[in-house]
Amino acid sequence: MNSTYPTRRVVVTGMGVVSANGCDLATFWQNVRNGISGAKPITRFDTTGFASLIGVEIQNFDASALIGVKKARRYDLSTRYGVCAAMLAARDARLDMSKLDADRVGVVEACSLGGIESVVNAYRDWLQKGTRKVSPFHLINSYCGAGSGEIALELGCQGHALTYSSGSASGNDVVGYALNMIQTDEADVMVAGGTEAPLLLPLWCGFSTAGLLTKRNDDPQHSMRPFDKNRDGFLLAEGAGFLVLEELSHALGRGARIYAEVAAHGRSCEAFSSVAEHPEGVGVYRAMEKALRRAQLLPAEIDYINAHGTATEANDKIETLAIKRLFGNHAKRVAVSSTKPVTGHLLAAAGAVETIICTLGLHHQEIPPTINLTEPIEGCDLDYVPHTARPFPLRAVMNLNVGFGGKNAALILKQYSQAR
Repeated sequence: MNSTYPTRRVVVTGMGVVSANGCDLATFWQNVRNGISGAKPITRFDTTGFASLIGVEIQNFDASALIGVKKARRYDLSTRYGVCAAMLAARDARLDMSKLDADRVGVVEACSLGGIESVVNAYRDWLQKGTRKVSPFHLINSYCGAGSGEIALELGCQGHALTYSSGSASGNDVVGYALNMIQTDEADVMVAGGTEAPLLLPLWCGFSTAGLLTKRNDDPQHSMRPFDKNRDGFLLAEGAGFLVLEELSHALGRGARIYAEVAAHGRSCEAFSSVAEHPEGVGVYRAMEKALRRAQLLPAEIDYINAHGTATEANDKIETLAIKRLFGNHAKRVAVSSTKPVTGHLLAAAGAVETIICTLGLHHQEIPPTINLTEPIEGCDLDYVPHTARPFPLRAVMNLNVGFGGKNAALILKQYSQAR
């Protein structure tokens, strides 16, 4: 055992998701494994004049059933999704705060846009109604740390509450942060996840102008195509995913169900560009290499990689290049898939939702597919698990995410075994 790293083991004991693909784990997993996309025409605002008219929008979600009518009305949309997903995760873990030391339970939330819906609504109210009609709740809700504070308040977590933002790498980074907090004996339980609500007209303008969104409006289910020569961008999505991470002996002591073990987290920053990835994938490589080293695993011991896979001009090739460089001969044997054509790109929440997918894959011993892949790009010649889920005896999996500013994060999870 390498004594450089802590020996306290960390396991996943609960998960909760709020998404267009389902707001319970069973429905969510069935849609992911069956490749049923949540993509539909946007109804939240008028998309007339835009090249892209489709996204992954949550419809008919009744948050009041979990948090009550007043809070559902008051919370910013991203906070609403995050609080509900965290509550579902705590419920799935069967956490009873009355039996826990609340000072040993913390919250860490990923969110890249914060309560931007409240900022937009405050500006709208000011324009239409004047200064006196702008609700003070807009100020509370737009605070970037509002979500983690509300989750801690709702669950009664008194250890600490933190909102973490590293772009689309955030969802992996919060799980890594929670892992570190438990390993270093700062906490016994961490509620970690991400939430995002970017389906707002001003943001849609920016994503559309940047040319990042798929324009295949006539066929939403088959619109996003990672690693495919006909790819033309991603599906923007909203939603949240949270996990309960717990120190192993603490989980066993209360008889918790264990889904998987969190082995390691690796991150890097390329310091190359505000938006573009390094063309040689150096940051992606370094994040994966650090995660492997900290997990004390060889590349050949990774059975599956959930790729960032955004179906954009640069990402798919660069990610593939980095995997080939690090995994060497094993690169052609490791399964790699992108689940974003099903869930959409959830920005800061992407890594958290995809960590849930990786955990469910380990739990069900099945690899989710990359849908819509018919003509791979030249150079993208890995096993992308096209179209159909694959049963497989998974031992260890990696979740890989990349964010603006060259931020990269890799997370490794393992099938839980009493023996280390």
